[in-house]
Amino acid sequence: MYIVSTSCGVEKEPLKTAFGFKGNALTCLWQIAARIETKNNVGVGLGVQSVLWSDANVFKTYGEADSNEMMFSVTKYALDLIVGREFANPGELLDAIFPEAYAYAKRVTKLEGVSKTFVLNALVPVDFAAWQLYLKEEGKTGFDDICTFDGERQTKLANIPLITYGALVSDVVNMAENNTPLFKIKIGSDPDKDGDYAKMLAWDKNRLLEIHTALKDIQTSHTEDGKILYYLDANGRYDSKERLLDLLDFCRENGFLDRIILLEEPFAEENHVFVGDLPVCVAADESVHDMEALEERFALGYKALTLKPIAKGLTMSSRMHTFAAAHGMVTFCADLTVNPVMVSWNQCVASRLTRLAGMKVGVVESNGGQNYVNWEAMKGYHPAYPATYITDRDGVFDLGEDFYTTSAAIKQTGGYYDALSRGEGKT
Repeated sequence: MYIVSTSCGVEKEPLKTAFGFKGNALTCLWQIAARIETKNNVGVGLGVQSVLWSDANVFKTYGEADSNEMMFSVTKYALDLIVGREFANPGELLDAIFPEAYAYAKRVTKLEGVSKTFVLNALVPVDFAAWQLYLKEEGKTGFDDICTFDGERQTKLANIPLITYGALVSDVVNMAENNTPLFKIKIGSDPDKDGDYAKMLAWDKNRLLEIHTALKDIQTSHTEDGKILYYLDANGRYDSKERLLDLLDFCRENGFLDRIILLEEPFAEENHVFVGDLPVCVAADESVHDMEALEERFALGYKALTLKPIAKGLTMSSRMHTFAAAHGMVTFCADLTVNPVMVSWNQCVASRLTRLAGMKVGVVESNGGQNYVNWEAMKGYHPAYPATYITDRDGVFDLGEDFYTTSAAIKQTGGYYDALSRGEGKT
């Protein structure tokens, strides 16, 4: 793949309400479309920037708008780097540009310790554009020709909704009554914005008990025992193992510890606490930005890995899955509140993973419908709209035969994002 030109565009999609996690909140999410061209083919890849998720310190230091500008500048810098260069495949491209992109991110943020995940997030549209281009350049027909995820092939994926700090319990109940089997619940709130961990713990206990009390008697057909299950996401907010054990003891005392099938990122990346003896399956997410970090998390007792092609790129996610599968780690796909086209990339991976313990169907997280103002319009930008896998029904994506035969249309772009990749979209 000899790259002759690149370009990109951005669209700022507003959120319905402030999206709270990591003790802070987002009000919009920047949609990036990157374009990579060879003499004969074009690849267009999408990305959604989440500075708060990928590096909360950058977000806190510069605020939402400026930190997004910084991440977008990394994307543009990376695209400039590849013009006039030749790459055999997307993996070679990522390996070639990542060190320079990371050095640039340090310069633009003026933060020597900027997270590598911040850079991976910025490179997602470049990575996806490279994969689409590779499919065309090499005459590949679909997803299975470029990536191997060797779990079970699913026919249905339960959509995991995200329960943010401000989500109404009544809305959670409505989703549960519509057969939603698994809820991702954000914990680690900073209720008075004063960094008080005791208040955080008290808030988390009250929140979890409130949600469980509302859901405990509702049945679902998508779990082995008919009970609704929980997936807790702390985003690195807990400061000590003792405080986390206090929370888990509370869950046990109130009869719902056994419903927690995943606990994601309880501690900050630099907090090297052994978690293998905790009474829940602990998953690594944003702390894992390369293979070295994954090996470190595995040694610390992390038994699950959150695969995020839509947040770290397909190249890195594929490499990480290979390690995880070889070491018996549970893998699943979580969201970054991405657009429907990117949900399809996530579904391509999630549909090829082994089901989580206690589940009768596969899972994938997609919370865009809960959070974007313009979600219904965004679905229309998908080149395969209105395919069955684009819209979940009663909390489940029915993949259908066309999902596998067309690889969820990942080889296509659609006119809307093609225009945005040329810099012609709205901002």
